[in-house]
Amino acid sequence: MDIATAVGVGGGMAVIVTANVLEGGNPMALIQVPAMLLVFGTTILVSVAGGTLADAKGAISALKRAFTGNVQPAGDVVPTVVGLADRARREGLLALEDAMKDIDDEFLVKGVTLAIDGTDPEEVRDILEGEMIAKSRADKRAAKFFGDAGAYAPTIGIIGTVMGLVHVLENLAAPDKLGGLIAAAFIATLWGVMSANVIWLPISNRLKRLAELESARMEIIVEGVAAIQSGANPRVIQHRLVSLLPAEQQPAAEAA
Repeated sequence: MDIATAVGVGGGMAVIVTANVLEGGNPMALIQVPAMLLVFGTTILVSVAGGTLADAKGAISALKRAFTGNVQPAGDVVPTVVGLADRARREGLLALEDAMKDIDDEFLVKGVTLAIDGTDPEEVRDILEGEMIAKSRADKRAAKFFGDAGAYAPTIGIIGTVMGLVHVLENLAAPDKLGGLIAAAFIATLWGVMSANVIWLPISNRLKRLAELESARMEIIVEGVAAIQSGANPRVIQHRLVSLLPAEQQPAAEAA
């Protein structure tokens, strides 16, 4: 489990609260239920309005993935693919059927199984690339939902502030209340800007990054399955797959 998002969001909120305390503020003064309800509730609802209910449900699932999801580096799959290629070259594709039981990557298992079943290489590539495209589209929809929330939240916070200032104007005859009312009015803007930049946009970027990592891994698998099916030399396959990796991952993949 990669806790980068949990650490980043939680740490960011903690730093903000600490800074508030160091300035002599009271953190409890930031907890204004009406302002928070307005900002978070309206932000989520208008984000739902910008898509479909299916998109919203997908975003809920993606939220858990953003905080707890983990994608194995693309280089980790290279030794597995090379091992399968070596066995297929020595014993034939049918020999890989038993090896599938020890592999927990569903995408790799699907590709190799299609190859074992004798599916045409072009069709295997089309099927796997089609699955890659579908997965990428789903990830983009989830990331867009939280990106939209990050765009809406600051403006909704301003709406809350304007509403609060209206109450300030209604109480001009009571000067002793103005200070508290003005402070409460600006809490909505604070939560709007803070939620956008500390919660919504980081989650959106996290989902985009996870999607990039998964796409890179799936690309390695597609090329690996195609090479296995063609009966290429395992060493050539290794060099081919390693060349597709980021530079920092190549030495480890070569060594493996």
